[in-house]
Amino acid sequence: MKKIFLLLSGMLIAVGVLAQDIISIYKVENEDSVKPVYSDAEPVCDCEELMNLKLPDTRIESAVFRTADSTCMVTAVVNHPPSKDRVTVSLALPVKNWNGRFYGMGGGGFMTGIPFLLGLPASQGFAAAVTDGGHVGGSGSFALDTVQGRLRWQEIRDFAYQGIHDMTVVGKAIVQAYYGKPAMYSYFVGGSTGGRQGMMEAQRFPEDYDGILSYFPAINWSRFLLADIWPQAVMNDEGNFVSKAKLEAVTRAVIKASDGDDGVIDGVIDYPIDCTWDPQEFVGTTVGDEVFTEADANVVRRIWEGPRSCDGKFLWYGLTRGANLTQLSGTKGNPLTAAPFDIAMEWIRYFLVLNPDWDIKSLTWAEFEQLFNQSVDQYSDVIGTDDTDLSRFRDHGGKLLIMHGLADQLIPTQGTIEYFDKVNRRMGGINATSRFARLYLVPGVDHSLFGSGPTPVGQLDALIRWVEEGKAPYRIIAELKDKEGNVIRTRPLFPYPNIAVYSGKGNADRAENYNPGLPVHK
Repeated sequence: MKKIFLLLSGMLIAVGVLAQDIISIYKVENEDSVKPVYSDAEPVCDCEELMNLKLPDTRIESAVFRTADSTCMVTAVVNHPPSKDRVTVSLALPVKNWNGRFYGMGGGGFMTGIPFLLGLPASQGFAAAVTDGGHVGGSGSFALDTVQGRLRWQEIRDFAYQGIHDMTVVGKAIVQAYYGKPAMYSYFVGGSTGGRQGMMEAQRFPEDYDGILSYFPAINWSRFLLADIWPQAVMNDEGNFVSKAKLEAVTRAVIKASDGDDGVIDGVIDYPIDCTWDPQEFVGTTVGDEVFTEADANVVRRIWEGPRSCDGKFLWYGLTRGANLTQLSGTKGNPLTAAPFDIAMEWIRYFLVLNPDWDIKSLTWAEFEQLFNQSVDQYSDVIGTDDTDLSRFRDHGGKLLIMHGLADQLIPTQGTIEYFDKVNRRMGGINATSRFARLYLVPGVDHSLFGSGPTPVGQLDALIRWVEEGKAPYRIIAELKDKEGNVIRTRPLFPYPNIAVYSGKGNADRAENYNPGLPVHK
């Protein structure tokens, strides 16, 4: 199968993987998981008749039957008076074989929804919806009125939380009008920004969804986006820009040095959060025509350590050892100069300094700290997704699965762990929380759940069984495939705080030879 590159507005990185693997995190593996919940689920009106539907502050712009896949495609626009904003909601409604469920899809980066994926859940019988969140495209420029030099706060709120809620409310109303009955179950699936949106729904609008699948969620948005600029601030401060070749080489070195800590040699650091390998050990190593220096080691060490204030206080987490450093620590040219992460740059330009021409070359350590504090102070209330009181979602009967790769190169996994630890304390401990919410950490995979480690499969099926049958997932299987698509390794993923620990017996590439346990370094 042809390899493709998927770019979800820069937040889901471009990765060359099999197309079937890319879409696997958005689909059910077993069609029995989505058997129809109604005996009669045929539409009660023609698709075009939905143009006459009246909903508050909403206009149906189009309703067209698509013969290619027998789907009713609906576009609605929601407004929030007196603002002149436009939140566009798009739906794909199966004309035949609706399974009785609503499926909300999240976005990536500054893109609130990913329209080209809409047909996937619809092909499996879901009534599916996405939204643009009040702006077109994947740029953060929507936040700034450059003419008046002011922030567009309604559009920011639409992106932060309102657009997804509008999509859900309007989407469900259109579903009921089309099929003559409501969706019996509602699910939300999203990664990165989409993962944040799912968590925001559980916190702000807990009755919107019965089940939420949140991948590598951007829940600490106002913190980690500034942390994404930290590598550039470090290199500016150190006066040393490290080449891509050196960053890749030191990453390979830490993986090689720490690979066997879990008792299995598989090219993966199973629990990198506890890894303490120091880049000083790599100093003097030849990398192509270069030599890895003491100054390079200082830069890499500070990147792994994470953002600190000028007086040394913790601000946020750094990348885990083994995560790809080249996207956030990018350099270019000769001599080397900064090549920062676009989304973080746009956050600073359009949301903080209100200057589209702001140049990172001037960024000092002191300015970084100032921008970090401004970001947290100014935006935590609107886009902060760290409310640990999930009692309303729990009491609604909602179920939540969170997945985060331990080699995520954009969003530090430790932020998700910290949030989940706080949820456990707030909700009565891990046993109480696990009745409705579970976190799965995935070793050796990045900000798309792909990498040297196995990728989870069947997680949406597991969520549906939990919601509809009350069967909580004890474990989720992850698979690693070769270039031909053959499964060459399987591993179980156990709910946090457990990880998979090799039993010491049998084939280490088989999931059945692993048991739940705490990280070996603990």
